[in-house]
Amino acid sequence: MKVTVTFQSDCHFIAKILMDEVGLLEGLLKIYSPTLQEAEAVEYLVAQMRAMGYEASIDEAGNAVGVMGDGPAEVILLGHIDTVAGFIEVIRGGDVLRGRGAVDAKGPLACFVAAGAMVEKISGRRITVIGAVGEEGDSRGAKFVADKYRPAALIIGEPSGWDKVTLGYKGSAWYEFTAKRTLAHTSAQSESACEATVSFWNRLAARAAEMNEGKPKMFDQLLPTLREMGSDSDGFAERAWLRFGLRLPLGLSVEGLTEIVSVSAGNDGVKLLDGVPAYRAEKNTPLVRSFLSAIRAEGGDPGFTVKSGTSDMNIVAPVWNCPALAYGPGDSSLDHTPDERILISEYRRAVSVLARVLRDDRLTA
Repeated sequence: MKVTVTFQSDCHFIAKILMDEVGLLEGLLKIYSPTLQEAEAVEYLVAQMRAMGYEASIDEAGNAVGVMGDGPAEVILLGHIDTVAGFIEVIRGGDVLRGRGAVDAKGPLACFVAAGAMVEKISGRRITVIGAVGEEGDSRGAKFVADKYRPAALIIGEPSGWDKVTLGYKGSAWYEFTAKRTLAHTSAQSESACEATVSFWNRLAARAAEMNEGKPKMFDQLLPTLREMGSDSDGFAERAWLRFGLRLPLGLSVEGLTEIVSVSAGNDGVKLLDGVPAYRAEKNTPLVRSFLSAIRAEGGDPGFTVKSGTSDMNIVAPVWNCPALAYGPGDSSLDHTPDERILISEYRRAVSVLARVLRDDRLTA
């Protein structure tokens, strides 16, 4: 990293920080930070942001927060610093940088930090970058900031590819189902707890399939996923359980889904563990138009996408009620995989796109 002075046409000298933006990401990848183990990565990112000119600190939830500029109008760039479990050796070779979080979502987060540091301070506007903790878990970082800010525009750090923006994410809800039955001899032909649990899952899957009829797009479908199952017995009674999740389409609330799940459960117990509805941002906003212009300026053909997963956008965007989208370099099909990697050339192009966006007066006009 070094500081250089450039001469602008308006006869003002402006000090700019030139950094090794790839080194920033590589350093972040080398710090293993699965959910609940983010502290070291947060400290690293705060130190790097301070060196780049941000006012940076760690908030009460453990998020890394960096602010560039001042003024009443704020643009928030919210990425997450935690990853799923499973360390991947960090290897940089040619155009490829490999490591856990390269795509999901340290790549987009480092892109945010690098782009923000490249932008001259704009009168009346501040850029706030948040490296949130817990996104792969309970989204505790995003939940903490939801009532702390009221930005004019929101950019979520998730992989979209450098030439696309993501406008929406499905919702999610997680449940635990439990069936209990008195033990009986197998010849008695009475339903066991395990059989009751299987029957429940089959009813729920059939109900989801029925609701999905005539909806060919995955974004519009209700998608159940079985994550954990087990059974036990004390010699008198037996118990069987499932933990499962469902991805919600737009228009289906967590409360409405819980009613559907409860009907399928019948007299057996079902408990909602956590849930958030789907969210889709508006397409015709200054924020979207700025990204389209910036991608074209970098030689790209911009496009839109929606995701079948869930992100921190679902948490904060409905509260902040401002123009929002998700953006970041990387191939999302590599999320959570053993071969998570990012193209350095794509990462750099995304930094350039985002820097153009952050300079755009339309964002907070």
